[in-house]
Amino acid sequence: MQPRAATDGGPATATYEIAIVGAGYVGVPLAQVFAEAGRRVVLVEVDERRVERLRRGESYIEDVPSETLARLVRERGLGATTDYDVLHDVQAILVALPTPLTRQREPDLSIVLGAGAEIGKRLRPGQLVVLESTTYPGTTRDELMPILERESGLVAGKDFHLAFSPERVDPGRVDWTTKSVPKVVGGIDAASTEAAAALYLTAVDEVHRVSSPDAAELTKLLENIFRSVNIALVNELAQLCDRMEIDIWEVVDAAATKPFGFMPFQPGPGLGGHCIPIDPFYLTWKAREFDFSTRFIELAGEVNQNMPYYCRSRVSQALNHGARKSVAGSRILVLGVAYKADISDWRESPAVKVIELLQNAGANVSYHDPHVASFATDGIALESVALEPVEFDAVVIATAHSGIDYEALVRDAPLVVDLRNATGRAGIASEKVWKL
Repeated sequence: MQPRAATDGGPATATYEIAIVGAGYVGVPLAQVFAEAGRRVVLVEVDERRVERLRRGESYIEDVPSETLARLVRERGLGATTDYDVLHDVQAILVALPTPLTRQREPDLSIVLGAGAEIGKRLRPGQLVVLESTTYPGTTRDELMPILERESGLVAGKDFHLAFSPERVDPGRVDWTTKSVPKVVGGIDAASTEAAAALYLTAVDEVHRVSSPDAAELTKLLENIFRSVNIALVNELAQLCDRMEIDIWEVVDAAATKPFGFMPFQPGPGLGGHCIPIDPFYLTWKAREFDFSTRFIELAGEVNQNMPYYCRSRVSQALNHGARKSVAGSRILVLGVAYKADISDWRESPAVKVIELLQNAGANVSYHDPHVASFATDGIALESVALEPVEFDAVVIATAHSGIDYEALVRDAPLVVDLRNATGRAGIASEKVWKL
């Protein structure tokens, strides 16, 4: 199959082997890995501003430096387009699009299935389609495959290959990357599994094959549910330790000295990011179809969702007992809105919920985050302010960014509520500090 020349304003001689639908935190690093392996890759993205930036070699994904992206655009022909017609003659189409929740916390596959219809209209015999978006078991076979077959008139497993291979991106990590993390692959038949495995092995270090897309879909959910449940456990213990006057951080660190049978998880203001707060709900929703209640998973979700409310109470307690002030009318600086340290991603960040709850309680809330210049969500739109603790009644550490001078922060702030043990890790002991 010979790819056709690009018609979207890219290089006139550009031809592509692989198309990645979705140029976000999964798609761009994936394109980088394939391009560095010598594959001709194009990103298909509906956001024209993103496409323009990609063509200029300007990265908006922290894990892919602009210098690296620009080199790949210049030397390896990495392309970007809004035109789905580029899919006609590529060998493989990888789908890396968001799968959010509705306001009722049910799966929303509209973005993926809408793209599936566009892909189906252009699908050709011999092509491989792989879904990477996190979803519930059965999505690839029961939701995406019928759309691809209906729109194309082709039959999956006979005319084209179809598989699922979950993304495993952890933004900000340098020890495990898209290239080095093993890829789990499950196709609708053995030939589809092998076609997907062969594709990924041209760019990543290791592939683990499973028997079906359903097994691959559940693999990703299990990985994140494992974290959700264990984080819920330490979050619940943190609340108990408050009443028992025991330092939860000391207990976790002590337990972590056991060389077997224990893995440390850290408490905090709640879950954040693109997967862990969302993925469990995909499985609990699907389980109801089988008359099964995932009580353990749902209980963990309840505990984690309650943590911002507990943290608001902790701030109120600290102000009341530590400064003889109420939350209402207090000036509060939230330090960090990214969902984890040293990144700019604030999706599903519990810090945003803490800000909302403090504002609802009458506080005058500002935030400082060296990685997030501004953010806007339902009812909240704020810009990062200078880190001047003395100007506030309390500072709430919601994200423990490494570039902060916590010793100076504690020295200058009238009161500090540390939800991440940033001060403890820095060896700071002060009566000003109230910890989770």
